[in-house]
Amino acid sequence: MKRIRFISILMTAILLMIADAAFSYADGDGGSVSSYIDEFRTKTKCNAVSAAVVTDDTIEVYGDAEGLYQIGSMTKAFTGLAVQKLIADGLLSENDTVSDLLPDFAAFYGHEACDITIDQLLTQTSGYTNSEKLYPSAAKDMTLMEWTDSISGKELSSRPGEKYAYSNVNYNLLGAVIEMVSGLGYREYMETEILVPLGLTNTYVQEPVDGADIISGSRAGYRHAFRYDIPIAPGQIPAGYFYSNAGDMARWIRIWLGTADIPQEYTDLISSIKSKLNKPGDYYSGWELFEDGTIGHSGGTPNYSSRIVFSEESRNGVCVLTNMNVAASTDSLCNGIYASCGGDDSIRISSDVWTVFDLIFTAVTITWVLLIIIMLFVKRRGTLLVAGILSVTVLISICIVMPLVFKAGLKDIAFVWAPYSFTGGLIILTAAVITIAIRLWKSVCRSDKTMEIRKNEN
Repeated sequence: MKRIRFISILMTAILLMIADAAFSYADGDGGSVSSYIDEFRTKTKCNAVSAAVVTDDTIEVYGDAEGLYQIGSMTKAFTGLAVQKLIADGLLSENDTVSDLLPDFAAFYGHEACDITIDQLLTQTSGYTNSEKLYPSAAKDMTLMEWTDSISGKELSSRPGEKYAYSNVNYNLLGAVIEMVSGLGYREYMETEILVPLGLTNTYVQEPVDGADIISGSRAGYRHAFRYDIPIAPGQIPAGYFYSNAGDMARWIRIWLGTADIPQEYTDLISSIKSKLNKPGDYYSGWELFEDGTIGHSGGTPNYSSRIVFSEESRNGVCVLTNMNVAASTDSLCNGIYASCGGDDSIRISSDVWTVFDLIFTAVTITWVLLIIIMLFVKRRGTLLVAGILSVTVLISICIVMPLVFKAGLKDIAFVWAPYSFTGGLIILTAAVITIAIRLWKSVCRSDKTMEIRKNEN
């Protein structure tokens, strides 16, 4: 009994100690851009951060201005602008349906075929969600059209037009529509009709050629950042896999603020998009109107995170690019920098879920390594049984709860999105279960052998 109590106290103490560190992010001082960035780097362990701060007449870049990052779902605004150009050119209408534009494409709700309009894709009201289980992303090397074929025929989660649900599916489908309507590949259309005319010379539709100044992505693990590169499927690019740098993002902000010199037709397109953002929560063409009146978007991939916000009223804008998947912390960094431009230094860096998980599963790893060592010397069957039940319960709970919370398979969570400590924790938990099972089996065998010897002696 004393050993069981000791094990429980030890494990609880370690977990509480690490958990307390995970939720102590409300502290911090200073409100300058540099202090915000320093606080962010300390708390997330992210090793590369670039921020572009744009006011009515100035541009300041903090960090590497030229280094290229993946910009995640900030890509959607580029795809949305391309769709608006096709509409303005008379090649597309918001009322056109995907099934009419893409041959053999179909969607169903309640097992009945239904139409999804371009407007519903632009406003994220198509009925698709971001569930990887229901609507898998494109596999490696899968083209947009191949991915479109794979998603065709899927049952929608809600009737088109009835409910907002953020989904990458919508903007990847828009990418396929761009290809079909324009007769050009998505990359070619975006480069010739959007990036070049707008003077975004350091923004790339897919991974830049060798020799480009790419800041490698990273992945957290045991409170460190490890280099982490993943392949990019062409079928995923329209929703979230452009590359850009802080310099181009500063120009992108000025384009949307109306202070950059661009062709009039693009000024008109941008005005038409902003006119659809009327109340907080409105989403259109890759942009959202927030409660504070700013317009913006966040981005996150397995190895990068980003955010952009701007306000026509204040004539200010901020974009933050980072090389780690810590989206919530990146959002608060961007929001804090933006607020500090207006004299508000009160916003602190928020805890990202993956940072918290890294702390927790670092604790889990340490705790269960100690448990395994202790169990190697424990002979009492009751103690082994309690430790085994605890380990199995924790392991099964993680394997059940995590896919439900993140709406993705455990394999994707462990090997793509979560910190390395999460995978390490699962491995250690499994090792603990196996170790304890072997110890219990040996204990039973030893007991049976002892009983047999006593029986023979009698």
